[in-house]
Amino acid sequence: MNFQTLDLSPVITLTREEFIKLCAANPEMKLERTAKGELIVISPTGGETGSFNSELNYELVAWNRSLTKNQTIGKTFDSSTGFSLPKGSDRSPDAAWISLAKWESLTPEQRKGFLPICPEFLIELLSPSDSWKQGQVKMEEYMDNGCLLAWLIDPKYRRVAIYRQGQPVEILDNPQTLSGESVLPNFVLDIGTMFS
Repeated sequence: MNFQTLDLSPVITLTREEFIKLCAANPEMKLERTAKGELIVISPTGGETGSFNSELNYELVAWNRSLTKNQTIGKTFDSSTGFSLPKGSDRSPDAAWISLAKWESLTPEQRKGFLPICPEFLIELLSPSDSWKQGQVKMEEYMDNGCLLAWLIDPKYRRVAIYRQGQPVEILDNPQTLSGESVLPNFVLDIGTMFS
């Protein structure tokens, strides 16, 4: 998730509508937008980060499908999904989940574009060149927009910051497992094997 932030304010204030048009015109690029209208250009990840992210998404999808035999309790999303957050930014977490009730509250038209909600659960995975501090700022933004539980994972230093709505951040060094707690009942991620 190596990225560059472009301050466009000397030339233009990038609105959400303009940002969505920009993304549609450049589908090969991964872009995000801050609440201030700054454009964030995210470069592709390397092999290790891509593999780690694929494992995270697999585990989340497998948990979501395993809860009931024929029905899920929510929807999972990968890093290509755009979320138009309530407080103005447009983000794409590496993995995300929303409850089925939240999904069903969206119109069919809303489901086709950037989702106008904040995920209830999400994961951001740092690439080796990413900044821990910038990752923390991004996580605070998600929490300010209503996220219930979020994990900032730093494989390089084998640490995880756990964000819970209304609680202080908990930082774990070299954890073996992570729990979905009450947000994702019975979801346990064996992160120790992924750090290997």
